[in-house]
Amino acid sequence: MKPPAHRPQAAVVISLLVVVMAFLVPGSASAAANLVTNAGFESGTLSGWSCPAGGVTTSAPHSGSYALEATPSGSDIARCSQSIAVQPNTAYTLSAWVKGSNVYLGVEGGPSTWTTSSGWSQLTVPFTTGASSSVTIYVHSWYALPAYQVDDVVLDGPGGTQDTTPPSTPGGLAVGSPTSSSLKLTWSTASDANGIDHYDVVRGAGAAQSVGNVTSWTATGLTASTTYSFKVRACDPSGNCSPYGAAVSGTTSDGGTNPPVGSLPAHVLTGYWQNFNNGATVQKISDVPAAYDLIAVAFADADASKPGGVTFNLDSAGLGGYTVAQFKADIAAKQTAGKKVILSVGGQNGTISVADPTAASNFASSALSVLREYGFDGIDIDLENGVNAQYMGQALRSLQSQFGSGLVITMAPQTIDMQSTSFEYFKLALAIKDILTIVNVQYYNSGSMNGCDGQVYSQGSVDFITAQACIMLQGGLRPDQVGLGLPASSRAAGSGYVSPTVVNNALDCLAKGTGCGNYKPSTPWPSLRGAMTWSTNWDASNGNQFATQVGGHVHALP
Repeated sequence: MKPPAHRPQAAVVISLLVVVMAFLVPGSASAAANLVTNAGFESGTLSGWSCPAGGVTTSAPHSGSYALEATPSGSDIARCSQSIAVQPNTAYTLSAWVKGSNVYLGVEGGPSTWTTSSGWSQLTVPFTTGASSSVTIYVHSWYALPAYQVDDVVLDGPGGTQDTTPPSTPGGLAVGSPTSSSLKLTWSTASDANGIDHYDVVRGAGAAQSVGNVTSWTATGLTASTTYSFKVRACDPSGNCSPYGAAVSGTTSDGGTNPPVGSLPAHVLTGYWQNFNNGATVQKISDVPAAYDLIAVAFADADASKPGGVTFNLDSAGLGGYTVAQFKADIAAKQTAGKKVILSVGGQNGTISVADPTAASNFASSALSVLREYGFDGIDIDLENGVNAQYMGQALRSLQSQFGSGLVITMAPQTIDMQSTSFEYFKLALAIKDILTIVNVQYYNSGSMNGCDGQVYSQGSVDFITAQACIMLQGGLRPDQVGLGLPASSRAAGSGYVSPTVVNNALDCLAKGTGCGNYKPSTPWPSLRGAMTWSTNWDASNGNQFATQVGGHVHALP
């Protein structure tokens, strides 16, 4: 991250005078705008904040006498948060002065930013509220890092009135359409003055699972000839939830298994193909080794004229004169050979945002147009700057309903995005579970993370991969929806590269219970879907080791 340039001293003095005057002028916007309670912690307490791992400090605050100080542990990121009443569909700016390693500032379900600084540094997060009348702002650091400090937190914008009224309880729950491994649930729409954000479904005595703002959902991964009970509640954008309705039961049918999605094999090797030249081997689609069953073309572009819209532009010049006609013909040839070619949306620098109904509609219609123009088999969601589970879920369902049941839908979240079912990426995966093909988590550029067994593991090991993957498996995804994403070479990622042998050991540990490190799952998942790499280009630069060694291992899984 590039440090901010130093202002001339005179400019600093002028800026300070402007700030001072703003607070002295009666009725000034600056003096009245901050909505944060105990914003500078000058109460000497954390009043107004939820901060289990934090306290106040008098050691060198940014201003005043106090600042917040919180200390992460090996299994906790020391999150501090505050819920604030706001006005729906309104622009706000969140800012704070922070000091420490990997300090994040953000809005729950919305944007965030972070920095590492040994001195006080200001973070700023502009955002626009949705339908909710409240937002939750937060700060946190990272596992096992030293204490961090925060001071002078500001939420600049008009205040609102907190919504405390829950929606009505959804009625008419019915369970039907049984297969050997699934049951379809339908229910009637609940009502709320501010609209419905999502519905929660509980199976038996299990935990609540958010399924998005839908009135039908399919429970999958069930056991044949088994009776299950379900109940449903509605939640509004402010976090108020109705009581659960009466539980209703259904029984799965006897025999059969989940059919393969999109005619892909039982175990899949996925590779991203670069539509740009960044020093890796430049390829045509026809150059991608046959070991790759699923090729994700990276990346779609944002349509500047249409919020949420996507386009695709082949980088013919950067790819040595690769023409659109050749590109389309190569896609068709791969499909004739039994492969699938999909379009990836996002990447590290992706700017596509789907955070409201208009953007969801634009995404679905524009993506459908691009998929049909080039002959793509599906779409991959790799939005590393965050997703909105509700509206991206709506967009993908709309796209699938127009494209057809053969649409391949994959996701490539970062490791942090799948740490908890309460995170937006995980919520999205569960909300579209019935139409989702594979989630290939990027197990690199991650540092240390908490595993499903409660232990902290560092990237670059079998334990890190397996203990992360089991979070998804225990969190509700089917094994055939889980893939392991690793870089093809040490140059393909900033950190986290492992040899093909380590990838294969992780695959064996999860699918067969062999080759494990210190962490070993209590049960294997033989239908684990496979592995993914960034990228086929970097793999080519590395002698196609991933395609040859990992690809061969994936296809040999039981």
